Amino acid sequence: MASYSLDDVRAVCKRRDAWWTVLLVDPLAVRLTRWLAARNRVTPDRITVAAFALGIGAACCFLRGTPGWLVAGALLYHAGFVLDCCDGKIARLTGTGSPFGAWLDFMLDRVRDAACAVALAYGLYGTTGDTAYLGMGCAILALDMVRYVNGPQIHKARRKMRSRMRAAGLDAKVSAIEMRPPGFRLKGLDMPALYMRLRAALLRRRIRMHLVSGIEFQMAAFVVGPLTGLVLPIVAVAGALMVVFELALVIRFCQASRGYVAPPPEPVEPGSSPSGRTAVTTGV
Repeated sequence: MASYSLDDVRAVCKRRDAWWTVLLVDPLAVRLTRWLAARNRVTPDRITVAAFALGIGAACCFLRGTPGWLVAGALLYHAGFVLDCCDGKIARLTGTGSPFGAWLDFMLDRVRDAACAVALAYGLYGTTGDTAYLGMGCAILALDMVRYVNGPQIHKARRKMRSRMRAAGLDAKVSAIEMRPPGFRLKGLDMPALYMRLRAALLRRRIRMHLVSGIEFQMAAFVVGPLTGLVLPIVAVAGALMVVFELALVIRFCQASRGYVAPPPEPVEPGSSPSGRTAVTTGV
């Protein structure tokens, strides 16, 4: 049976993560990962399925809609999220990750969150009769879809930009674009300098600058809201903040793209189309 230290587990944690994960989940998840990784029968895929089961349990609690069941659902959801943060760590720690495991984790997370959103909305509507909760459920589903499209697509585009510029020998320009602070100022305040100091302080703790991401939104909707009984206002505030930070991602991407230097087009051989396929000409 393999043995791992806490430092071994910390070494495979993500270099940057959401503040909720770093501060409120990883202190427990790191220790749980160490314990689970020492058990041969525990695999990342089994942990993914177990975390999904806890998430579905949370949805069943939300469906009841009463305060006690909402608290139970919030606790189950957070327990499932802690467990869900262990599967990737174990995969990296033991070298047992797989493309199928990554797909399984992604798909089950989406099903879990959709089930919890529908159950929470319907449960609260059933106990209060307030149709605003049905709109809230639709908003949670829509915002969850947007953040899972926006962020990954921007990351994919930026990675493509970086690789092409580095291939053209523009490494210094890539670094300048990546480190460029937002170009805004307030009277009496050097906002770019404040931004860079805050960014450095957060990165020392592994916390990313995207302070209200999908993770914080999920926790607001499925943990903080049900625990406090203030589901509707908390979802509204968290959703608005997430939209602001998603727009900030878009603005930063737009600024970075202005410094992008496209590589020269590849020469097209005679008789070939620009796509690389041989051009076919027909006579009349």
